[in-house]
Amino acid sequence: MKIPTIHGYIDRRILINFTADPQLVEKILPYPFRPKIYKDKAIVGICLIRLKDIKPKGFPNFLGINSENGAHRIAVEWNEDDEVKSGVYIPRRDTSLQLNTLVGGRIFPGKHYLAKFNVDEKNGNYHIDFKSSDNTKISIDAKETQTFNKNSIFESLENASDFFEKGDLGYSPNKNKFDGLRLNAYKWQVKPLDVSDVKSSFFEDENIFPKGSVKFDNALLMENIEHEWKSEKTK
Repeated sequence: MKIPTIHGYIDRRILINFTADPQLVEKILPYPFRPKIYKDKAIVGICLIRLKDIKPKGFPNFLGINSENGAHRIAVEWNEDDEVKSGVYIPRRDTSLQLNTLVGGRIFPGKHYLAKFNVDEKNGNYHIDFKSSDNTKISIDAKETQTFNKNSIFESLENASDFFEKGDLGYSPNKNKFDGLRLNAYKWQVKPLDVSDVKSSFFEDENIFPKGSVKFDNALLMENIEHEWKSEKTK
């Protein structure tokens, strides 16, 4: 699938990150992907992103669309042209915008599930939850902080930022292939979030992840980021 370069703004992006048992993650990854390991753990998570003025590059902003979106992500590696490449595999996408469910997998990579989002953001406090059309549920309560989670597997905010910045290439399943999309953020700047509560029906499904095999690690916040999305070759 080849789409035109898409331009817009990331109004708000929260990356909720977990560590997981690599052997369990490997079982749910299709070939050619394998878990990207950090300190003997697989890194999985959810991206909660509000997009503004999304449209083909060069079009005026007033033609753009806005939406709330959620993406389940798994940090992965694969072999390509005698090199080890890295990025993220995105097993599912959820969106507040009906249009995305219609063009997902056709014009835009990956099937999108329609979801109802509830968002409350004020004074550096964040509550976001959604329930999708297939009953997948996500929720998070967090607040901005100056201190990175001391219990994180990552040694510092800088280490975490570097790890996730390198996951700019995402692959989504589309029938018998995988559509690639690369995020080009004009700047990369993250802030830590202090999370008081987080729930994910996907990562809490004990048929896939037995109890204790997935553990919350950290959450990061990005705001007001101009960006482009560029199509990459299909796998």
